[in-house]
Amino acid sequence: MKIFPAIDIKDKKCVRLIKGDFDNKTEYETSPIEQAGKYKDHGFQNLHIVDLDGALTGETVNLDIIQDIVSKFDLKVEIGGGIRNLDSVQKYIDAGAEKVILGSAAIKDKNFLKEACKKFTNKIALGLDAKDGYLSVSGWKESSNQLTFEYLKEVNDYGVSRLIYTDINRDGMKQSPNFDETSKIADISNCPVIISGGVSSIGDIKKARNLKNVEGIIVGKAIYDGDIQLEELVKEDA
Repeated sequence: MKIFPAIDIKDKKCVRLIKGDFDNKTEYETSPIEQAGKYKDHGFQNLHIVDLDGALTGETVNLDIIQDIVSKFDLKVEIGGGIRNLDSVQKYIDAGAEKVILGSAAIKDKNFLKEACKKFTNKIALGLDAKDGYLSVSGWKESSNQLTFEYLKEVNDYGVSRLIYTDINRDGMKQSPNFDETSKIADISNCPVIISGGVSSIGDIKKARNLKNVEGIIVGKAIYDGDIQLEELVKEDA
């Protein structure tokens, strides 16, 4: 089970949102680079980064921070947030990202996802953010009117290398992930799945281990709020 500690970047700071709401955010004192260093010092190998500025603007706003993190700490970074064209994907890969997460743009335009998978073999992760069975887009501000399962069936053969499934109702709430829905997604997905949203305890991670076709789990707010200690968490990372 790969553990992905999370860093969400907004205005050069680490933040956490409740259910993706930009008006309901907590800012933390540590900078993204300091936080990445802390994860590296504890022995983590993977890192999940969301550029919230990018999600709002569609630009690679914090590319320099990503470059710094990759070059300083040699972490396997997956990066998402407002990546809407092949040029932006290229920039992040050039910066050393292991995976580039496509979300809203891939949901709105399946051909973009297909092209990206073809051009950047084994580098594209698909972020599916769902609320009550429907995919949400544009920083979760709008529903796409697309059923999550139907969309996945349509793009399952495109060559996505990793799928990140988030239940928006759980995100930032520390009420445990939606294991049932994640299992259903993992059952039909052609690529391994990462669980995201609502991780609240080491127990959640142990439970995730038993799911088929699940590669890892993202942990965010529970780390920042001190509910999960990094010393404990890294023992689950394998």
